[in-house]
Amino acid sequence: MKSPETVKVVPARYPLRTVGAFVALFVLATLVQSVAFNPRWEWAVFARWFFDPVILEGLGQTLLLTLLGTVLSVMFGGLLALARLSASWLLSSLAWSYIWLFRSLPLIVVLIILYNFSYLYDTLSLGIPFTGITWARYDTINVLGQFSTAVIGLTLVQSAYTAEIIRGGFLGVDHGQYEAAAALGLPAWRRTLRIILPQALRTILPSGFNEIISLAKGTAMVYVLAMPELFYTIQMIYNRTQDVIPLLMVGAVWYLVITSVLSAIQHLVERWLARSERRSAINPSRVRIHSAATARIPQPQEPAHANLS
Repeated sequence: MKSPETVKVVPARYPLRTVGAFVALFVLATLVQSVAFNPRWEWAVFARWFFDPVILEGLGQTLLLTLLGTVLSVMFGGLLALARLSASWLLSSLAWSYIWLFRSLPLIVVLIILYNFSYLYDTLSLGIPFTGITWARYDTINVLGQFSTAVIGLTLVQSAYTAEIIRGGFLGVDHGQYEAAAALGLPAWRRTLRIILPQALRTILPSGFNEIISLAKGTAMVYVLAMPELFYTIQMIYNRTQDVIPLLMVGAVWYLVITSVLSAIQHLVERWLARSERRSAINPSRVRIHSAATARIPQPQEPAHANLS
């Protein structure tokens, strides 16, 4: 009887992949050498200004604008998304018009118009239109300052994009989920928060975090308001010192830090959502196994009593 032949396992080789890795490393090393050892980048000036209190104060303004713009745009954009999905043609049309308008206008145009709002309207009043009934009246120049104008402008523009992202997430949920939620007899707000929204978040979060990152970089546009956020502060410094490149690199690195932190938060949130989804997929299988095992256990029979009289 012949002995079985041994099979020799040879790992697959990918020579082109290895060549590509060496080329990528070569290009990376060239870039690092050209940036790190070129004295015209003036890294000493970069290090002197990176943690300067003036720069950190501008960074704080940028982070505050990003936070307020994100929170307000999510709240207002959520209402716009619900209005777009509403069965009321009036609400849907008004929400569509708002989204169309502010997705069409550049952010810098909205900021400049808001900053000159006091030229168009001397006062802001609260009352009944087309009547003389007024409950409150405020001077526009006292209401819209630099910071409030920046927050309102960022919120108005960002809400239009956020509304479409949220609407797309809701539309991505299977229609059967809506029917099943309605069959439970839950109120509409509870169906939305407890059943529909958790499923829509898996679609909303990636695009939503992209918009938050864009908003963080878009705060640089408020330099037209002469507001001392990060980019405007850097401009003021290099106009005085003429150290343009190293100070621009200070801003670039800080924006890289902000976007990297936001990307890490996005990764953690998506992992948490994926883990909760896996748990929800495992638990029903356990319930089915337990039910099948219970069904196989013979149940005790109750004694039958016959009436012999």
